[in-house]
Amino acid sequence: MSRTMTKDERQDFLAEARIGILSVADGERGPLASPVWYEYDQGGDLWFLTQSDSRKGRLLLEGGRASLCVQHTEPPYKYVSVEGPIVGIEAYDVERDLLPMAQRYLGAEGGRAYADGMVEKAAKGNSIKVHIRPEHWLTVDRETI
Repeated sequence: MSRTMTKDERQDFLAEARIGILSVADGERGPLASPVWYEYDQGGDLWFLTQSDSRKGRLLLEGGRASLCVQHTEPPYKYVSVEGPIVGIEAYDVERDLLPMAQRYLGAEGGRAYADGMVEKAAKGNSIKVHIRPEHWLTVDRETI
């Protein structure tokens, strides 16, 4: 019996609110792996927010590709890992991008409080929204064993 998810299963799993581990090449060092909140619309690109002056942001601006792995850490164990090109980097807007992302992970009130606390930081002009197009998928669903 296959332990690989179907296309619909992997897209449904990736679309759920989970913490992803982003990996991006870092020259002669090992890749940088960093937890991120992300958004994925089935069949489209995934995106997340960061700061262009952070180590992660600088590497994303320099690099052309990244990987994201998300998992379910309790039985039945599952994970989806995607890798692909960075297809867009743009300034993010607090109301349009950060607020819905924060509310996805923290709920309505917690998300509003988080976004309100980030307005000053975002106003500095180095807050970016990074888009990745999933090209390669690796999935495991231990429920199907």
